[in-house]
Amino acid sequence: MGLPALEFSDCCLDSPQFRERLKSHEAELDKTNKFIKELIKDGKSLIAALKNLSSAKRKFADSLNDFKFRCIGDAETDDEICIAKSLQEFAAVLRNLEDERMRMIENAGEVLITPLEKFRKEQIGAAKEAKKKYDKETEKYCGVLEKHLNLSSKKKESQLQEADSQVDLVRQHFYEVSLEYVFKVQEVQERKMFEFVEPLLAFLQGLFTFYHHGYELAKDFSDFKTELTISIQNTRNRFEGTRSEVESLMRKMKENPHEHKNISPFTMEGYLYVQEKRHFGTTSWVKHYCTYHSESKRITMVPFDQKSGGKGGDDEAIILKSCTRRKTDSIEKRFCFDVEAVDRPGVITMQALSEEDRRLWMEAMDGREPVYNSNKDSQSEGTAQLDIMGFSIVKKCIHAVETRGIHEQGLYRVVGVNSRVQKLLSILMDPKTAETEDDICAEWEIKTITSALKTYLRMLPGPLMMYQFQRSFIKAAKLENQESRTSEIHTLVHRLPEKNRQMLHLLMNHLANVAQNHKQNLMTVANLGVVFGPTLMRPQEETVAAIMDIKFQNIVVEILIENHDKIFNTVPDTPQSNSQLLLSRKKSTDSKPPSCSERPLTLFHTVQPSEKQENRNSIINSSLESVTSSNINSFLHSNSTPQSNMNSSDPDLEVIKPNRPNSLPQNPSPTSPLSPSWPMFSAPSSPMPTSSTSSDSSPISSPFRRARALYACKAEHDSELSFTAGTIFDNVHPSQEPGWLEGTLNGKTGLIPENYVEFL
Repeated sequence: MGLPALEFSDCCLDSPQFRERLKSHEAELDKTNKFIKELIKDGKSLIAALKNLSSAKRKFADSLNDFKFRCIGDAETDDEICIAKSLQEFAAVLRNLEDERMRMIENAGEVLITPLEKFRKEQIGAAKEAKKKYDKETEKYCGVLEKHLNLSSKKKESQLQEADSQVDLVRQHFYEVSLEYVFKVQEVQERKMFEFVEPLLAFLQGLFTFYHHGYELAKDFSDFKTELTISIQNTRNRFEGTRSEVESLMRKMKENPHEHKNISPFTMEGYLYVQEKRHFGTTSWVKHYCTYHSESKRITMVPFDQKSGGKGGDDEAIILKSCTRRKTDSIEKRFCFDVEAVDRPGVITMQALSEEDRRLWMEAMDGREPVYNSNKDSQSEGTAQLDIMGFSIVKKCIHAVETRGIHEQGLYRVVGVNSRVQKLLSILMDPKTAETEDDICAEWEIKTITSALKTYLRMLPGPLMMYQFQRSFIKAAKLENQESRTSEIHTLVHRLPEKNRQMLHLLMNHLANVAQNHKQNLMTVANLGVVFGPTLMRPQEETVAAIMDIKFQNIVVEILIENHDKIFNTVPDTPQSNSQLLLSRKKSTDSKPPSCSERPLTLFHTVQPSEKQENRNSIINSSLESVTSSNINSFLHSNSTPQSNMNSSDPDLEVIKPNRPNSLPQNPSPTSPLSPSWPMFSAPSSPMPTSSTSSDSSPISSPFRRARALYACKAEHDSELSFTAGTIFDNVHPSQEPGWLEGTLNGKTGLIPENYVEFL
């Protein structure tokens, strides 16, 4: 079991569970730091003590063999398993070298000692400094909070307001320090996977160079070295993409912490001060971490103080009977409310951390405060659908790529100009042009066509491989046995709705064709998995844990490409009966009402409730009729176009097609393998009007946008900006220079190449 992911949303709650998870990361860093110190010491002994070379090398080998990596998450990829096993392989090599009486290389200090010292001082040392700052701010915040909550409500209003402002500033600073510390801890945990192993690999390579009798051993080690190098590079590539997404999420959490709260099984949770009566009529206020579940009306109170770092007593659980706001003039404390329990006599007085916190607690417990609803609702479906036009668009793009650009280098990885992509999609999604044009004109660049295909898949109301199957696909990718992975994914694919599976089959056949030409286009199966994983399996919630699962999404797509013939053209080993298939699909369609995050985003128009219900019913009925009346795989084996395969009287298509607009939303941008799709294409809950005066070269309808750099660029003139890949620009808008955008970076405004960025 690996280390648990540290969610930024937990920094705000600062719960006991969050502190425990943080401690486990800190303990792992301390363990790594101690191990590196010992490793460096042993390495120096190995270099200096040539006469005692045999014993020094065996001790060094034993140290490597005893250390075990712990990765973030509950499973490891094949690359991470390879890296985790690498230390044991290194130890075995050292023992073999000792048997051959080899001598220590002269440059071991520069190859091995210096990088480890640098990693320990710069990375682990920085994490320790961040921990000191975090502990200091924790103590400061708790002290100020307690002092603030002990203020008498009888003080002047101006004094109370000033005190509230001071607490808000301290709380905000503590929250920012907490976010930065969590980010640094997770960064160091991931960095050690490659920055720690690479010096060891270089050290071993030096051994092979300087030992004459180690030639045969180096030859035997060559295969593992190649595999490990690829694994390290893959891990490094995933780290770069993951780090940029985690850093982006951290920035969002800083800007709008309340809009990115983690999904919790509890209706409400957080710290409350509970009044406890002592002897001789005295009272005291004890800090508790409380959770409340509205269905069971169960309140759980855990006495806990962050400063002391532990519990102050036993847990207590009560069943809520009523909740009443405490009048200000009835108690000296502020933000108080009374709770009555079914299974406990008397009244429990609790103090919230602020007026807003009290209102949320009372709302959750059905208190006397007005009902507050923070759900972001009223979002309806987008226009990208798995209908006749949707299949037609995808087939046109695939046909254009396979006939004109299958050998183009960086296929699907290189993105097109955003304004051109939007224009092409506008033409493809226009019902008038869709009926008249069979193929995409040769004037459109291949990178524009591939970006249009990826953008269309991202515009679907839900991912092609569906939210409800996300965890199942990820679990399948985490299985140790390759055959088991393929078998489980085979079964899951056949549980997808018919149209989803047909579209996925169409896409995987195409990607397999692309991968077969990887010598020319340089797009291997692994590269295609990186590009399409986040597109086909975007998560419902943007969390650190979800970002860490991107590597397993890539593996799922790799398996689909490599085994597309078996997965899509054969029935799984344990096929479902026709009635079971109908029932499972109907359940997936008629499941519980979607949560706020599951509802599709509005891109163009809002469907009326009655119309939406008719659409849904017609889709379900059509799907059930098509499954029972024909062979499931008839579409997959047909050589005709999707239009001829689908029933023209399908009510789903008749309802949705007339509502398709002739223009595209301006916010989606072409995908990038370094940046997963889900945060980039959120749309407003109402249609965005398109300005009639907007330039065709402008990829945005509003005058200013934020953008991310896809590649590094060095400025050649004072008017241009220098930046690295992953840099975020503010206030990006079209410039007067053709092919250039104007944006702001660190307060400096300058020009940016248009095809070097993607819009957020």
